[in-house]
Amino acid sequence: MFWTFFFTTIPFLIVVLLKTKKALHMLQQNWYNDGNRYIDWIFKNSKKVFLGLDVCYILFFFGKMIDTEILLFLFASFSFMVVVTTYQRMRGEQTKKPLVVTKRVRRLIYTIFILYLIIYILIGVFFRRTNMYFYFGLLGILGYFEYFVVWLANIINKPIEKYVFYYYKRKAIVKLKSMSEMPVIGITGSYGKTSSKNILADILNVKYNAFPTPKNFNTTYGMINTINNYLDKFSDYFIAEMGAFKRGEIKEICDLVHPKYGILTKVGTAHLESFGSRENIQKGKFELIESLPSDGIGILNADDSYQKSYQLKNNCKIVWIGIEDESADFRAINIQLSYKGTSFDVILKGDKTKYHFETKLLGKANVYNILAGIALGKELGISMEQLFLGVKKVNAIEHRLELKKYGNINLIDDAYNSNPDGSKMAVEVLGMMPGKKIIVTPGMIELGPDEYHYNKTFGEQIAEVVDEVILIGEKQTKPIQDGLENKAFKKEHIHILNDVKLAFPLMQQLAGEETYVLLENDLPDIFNEK
Repeated sequence: MFWTFFFTTIPFLIVVLLKTKKALHMLQQNWYNDGNRYIDWIFKNSKKVFLGLDVCYILFFFGKMIDTEILLFLFASFSFMVVVTTYQRMRGEQTKKPLVVTKRVRRLIYTIFILYLIIYILIGVFFRRTNMYFYFGLLGILGYFEYFVVWLANIINKPIEKYVFYYYKRKAIVKLKSMSEMPVIGITGSYGKTSSKNILADILNVKYNAFPTPKNFNTTYGMINTINNYLDKFSDYFIAEMGAFKRGEIKEICDLVHPKYGILTKVGTAHLESFGSRENIQKGKFELIESLPSDGIGILNADDSYQKSYQLKNNCKIVWIGIEDESADFRAINIQLSYKGTSFDVILKGDKTKYHFETKLLGKANVYNILAGIALGKELGISMEQLFLGVKKVNAIEHRLELKKYGNINLIDDAYNSNPDGSKMAVEVLGMMPGKKIIVTPGMIELGPDEYHYNKTFGEQIAEVVDEVILIGEKQTKPIQDGLENKAFKKEHIHILNDVKLAFPLMQQLAGEETYVLLENDLPDIFNEK
């Protein structure tokens, strides 16, 4: 009779598979529950997690008086209905970044499998036909709370993950020691890290062979993966992008790679929630500069008051870049922005010569990033003639004010991680474009208690520039709507969608003969309202 029971539960196991995949996806996007982010996500999205048809599994606990054959049929049929509804719901959800089946995810899957196997073995050992209702109810409740089963598996696997982490970390340390002649350049900041990294790599590559961390591998795990699997001995410089969500994380990366040079892009409000305060962000970002040796060089932004006012706790050489601050060692002046690119002159402290640079990159933010590359390149022995060429050859950076074509529409793709300063500059770039102007945005996140204020201000900035606004997520974008209303922006030109996929056909309907569309920010799947 047990095997009849087991085969009856196969549709239920399919339900478990579907929910496990979704739960693992959310666990991965929430950094494997670091800082209880996954648990917080569960309770913030309780309707999605708990209000499914599978809540009715609890009714099987009351099936004691139902005939066994009927109970078997009911459980299989109900599970099949849950499979269909769960699959349809998951299929309709927006998925921008799918689950990456890493070795860690595989280990979690094995653990979850073992947990369910233990349950089935216990049922098999103590199986009684008269208790069938209880077994169905028990399995149903486990499936209903599958998000917590995944959380439990993550806790069980923690000792294993620690061992795996230290094994690969040791391997990376040994490899780096064998490449001790290769200087490391660290880049951090609240935003602009990836752009600055790619720009610096393009500039240095006119003379050297520079290797930047791939994609956005900017955590300790990402750095270990990069060193072990990508870095080779033929590089002259290793450019390490360093990200952080709390104090101490950049210091941890620096203790691993030991940078000699460092660039700090901007101290902003990104990840204010996890850092706790702007002061913590400031101290956290300066962990890079304070990890540099006495013969190292730090590149800082003189226009950033949080960098200018900081009391540095080491004696490495500091080179200041800037646009507004006249005391900067490398200063950009005569900046000309257009939809075709950017040109500007650079003056060096103590040098009256104006050095003219041109780039295809858009926006004032990229002038700062290029300035940092010019400053460090000069310190590393690259001539001005080579720097002219390097800047001209700098490639557009994916999803960071990247100009693309979508049919007859010109897309300005600035989808990667919006922030107050960056979003303002992106809107300014859109404002320079000819023709009709449209923005598509879900707003900004992880800005702590000031999130409403920043998004409302963003709405006010948008109102001054665009012809049409497409907002993704009605609740998330309420502050932007308030900002637009505050500037008397016409409601008929505000379009609110809960699925970003619908924005593309809508922008085609709204487009004129010449249209520029700014895609500003693309929230992770954990923030989906659909």
